[in-house]
Amino acid sequence: MLGIYSIQKFSSLDFPGKLCAILWFSGCNMRCPYCYNEDVVFGKKQIEEEEIIDFLKTRIGLLDGVTFTGGEPTLYKNLVSFASKVKKLGFEIKLDTNGINVDIVKALVKNNLVDYVALDFKAPKEKFEFITKNNNWDKFEETLIFLIKSEIDFEVRTTVHTDLLDENDINKIIDILESMNYKGIYYLQNFFESDKKTLGNIGRQSKKLDITRLSTKIPIELRNF
Repeated sequence: MLGIYSIQKFSSLDFPGKLCAILWFSGCNMRCPYCYNEDVVFGKKQIEEEEIIDFLKTRIGLLDGVTFTGGEPTLYKNLVSFASKVKKLGFEIKLDTNGINVDIVKALVKNNLVDYVALDFKAPKEKFEFITKNNNWDKFEETLIFLIKSEIDFEVRTTVHTDLLDENDINKIIDILESMNYKGIYYLQNFFESDKKTLGNIGRQSKKLDITRLSTKIPIELRNF
């Protein structure tokens, strides 16, 4: 059974401008080769909702919010009802998602159960299945369009391993975002090189991303570069 795999009880970095707890949800509908979270992706529920709610009650007035991450949180069948319980305690919610489960994302936004969304734009359409091992580009695109048209505060981000995505690929993503009238900052997250095993057993990047070759059509912010 999928559900909450683990909890990080405090973070000042994950939820922009907020002190938060981070909930890691097990399971994922993608198999990105650069992913480090094998234990979460292939894991099962370890913590019951009630335990999380009891913990959050002790953090009222101390934490601002809760981040739902994974894995892929939208795979959890009780996510909407669980988010409602968290919101009733007075916490804001940030959702990290790959956007494939568009109906769950829409339900959370339309019911005011999420305050910030971080949407992973894995690759341009022609490389989407190659990177994610998932062929649901259309569902991701629907989520992206929905978020742009909504009033929700959200960001778009891409993890970059230059053996998988190069400057041309990033510029294609920028063109897509610009054509859809995306007004936010586009975050590029550099692959974090370590000796930890990834899902694709991928090694270090053979070269660095050439920032000077990136389009300036939309604002870009770099992370871990």
